[in-house]
Amino acid sequence: MPKGMFFSEFKVGQEFITGRRTITETDVVMFAGLSGDYNPLHTDAVFAEKTPFKQRIAHGMLTVSISTGLSQTLGIFEGTTIALMQQSFTYKAPVFFGDTIHLKMTVQSCHPSSKGGKGRVVFRSEIFKQDGTLVNEGEWMVMFADKK
Repeated sequence: MPKGMFFSEFKVGQEFITGRRTITETDVVMFAGLSGDYNPLHTDAVFAEKTPFKQRIAHGMLTVSISTGLSQTLGIFEGTTIALMQQSFTYKAPVFFGDTIHLKMTVQSCHPSSKGGKGRVVFRSEIFKQDGTLVNEGEWMVMFADKK
């Protein structure tokens, strides 16, 4: 039996907030290696000191990727997700090494499938730092199974 939520259990306005995760230098180094993105803004401390940020920042996509992992700790996707159909993101503020982030997801809309047995849920996603700064916002569209 799936542990996640079924399509018909989602209601507009529902909020889900994940636990937190600290972004480390190791995370950035590993992401640079995996993605091939060695932009000096992320990997060169001397270069980064001369930028408006005055220090290296985490890759925006690293932060988003970690938020996707954090979302899985909510349990709402476990065994009921059919597909992640779309994600969009707007970067609002930098994430520095040592910052701790969490994800807030709010149900914006629910659209049943014309074929039945499933539906699309659109979430507003917001990633916040430990001080409450919004660092990323966007939308996720997820197809969920419904109860049989």
